[in-house]
Amino acid sequence: MSEIIIKSGVLKNLGHLVEGLLKVKTFAVISDENVAPLYGKTVADSLVGAGYRVISFTIPAGEKSKCADRFFELQNWLAENHVTRSDALVALGGGVVGDLTGFVAATYLRGVAFVQVPTTLLAMVDSSVGGKTGIDIPAGKNLVGAFHQPKMVVCDPYTLKTLPAEVFSDGCAEVIKHGMIRSKGLLSTLEKSGFDGEIADIIAENIDIKRTIVQRDEFDTGERQLLNFGHTIGHAIEKLSDFEVSHGQAVAIGMCIITRAAVKKGLCPVECLEILERLVEKCGLPAKTDFSAEEIYEAALGDKKRMGDTITEIIPREVGFCELQKMPVSELLEWITSGQSNT
Repeated sequence: MSEIIIKSGVLKNLGHLVEGLLKVKTFAVISDENVAPLYGKTVADSLVGAGYRVISFTIPAGEKSKCADRFFELQNWLAENHVTRSDALVALGGGVVGDLTGFVAATYLRGVAFVQVPTTLLAMVDSSVGGKTGIDIPAGKNLVGAFHQPKMVVCDPYTLKTLPAEVFSDGCAEVIKHGMIRSKGLLSTLEKSGFDGEIADIIAENIDIKRTIVQRDEFDTGERQLLNFGHTIGHAIEKLSDFEVSHGQAVAIGMCIITRAAVKKGLCPVECLEILERLVEKCGLPAKTDFSAEEIYEAALGDKKRMGDTITEIIPREVGFCELQKMPVSELLEWITSGQSNT
């Protein structure tokens, strides 16, 4: 697994952090139009100060940049700037920037090194860790990608101070997810103090949960699928909304739908749902959607966890513990329908 550093103010030291890790001449820094004006100069100055050549590319902010057109635009830009296999990329931004940059790094010249510098809570606790990279296509989210581990992940909690409230809430959904699948203690902490405690400690605990799972199943063939709790339905809702519903909002809805259905089926205690719904509400996230069960089901048929006529869903069984459950794809509609209803 990658080296992970969590420290406020660390961005200004990025150049020195990578000196002992990567023997490169050029860093290509990829960011978006929201993050680049805030932290692009700090990162570039740090790398230049350590003796590196730096080139920078800024993409439009938002999920729609995680597409094939932007992917090939970046590939051409790297080639035009004579970036070689002995150089490296830096992903400076949230999950879109990290996923896109990672996939470019995995495929440019058949693979170059890259460093993740996440600036959102969602990216820090989830998407920057574990080596999943990719882009969206019209048929669905993250359907094209590769496993490509970053050489280093550098989290500066100071960057969270500039996040809009709704973007911070997006990351809260992934924090709640980690508690639901593997940490009753984390759920208890969130219920008692929310995110008012030391944010670096919350980030570290979430990364530790994810890293432990990924180390046992790097290529997502078994246990790692637990990290997709709420995501089959969530990705479907994102697609149906043309990404107007954010990732964290959609995942929150997906977790609530599956948990409601699990409670009704007697697979987990109602306490699981009560805790989940309280935390979702506390973080300003939705628990329901106006899309119909049939619409969600049809959009979910392209999910990556589907294998032929079966799909693996993540089902809560007790507070802080979820299990994988294979089911016929046809059963998913009944699960969604059950989870959509309050009766």
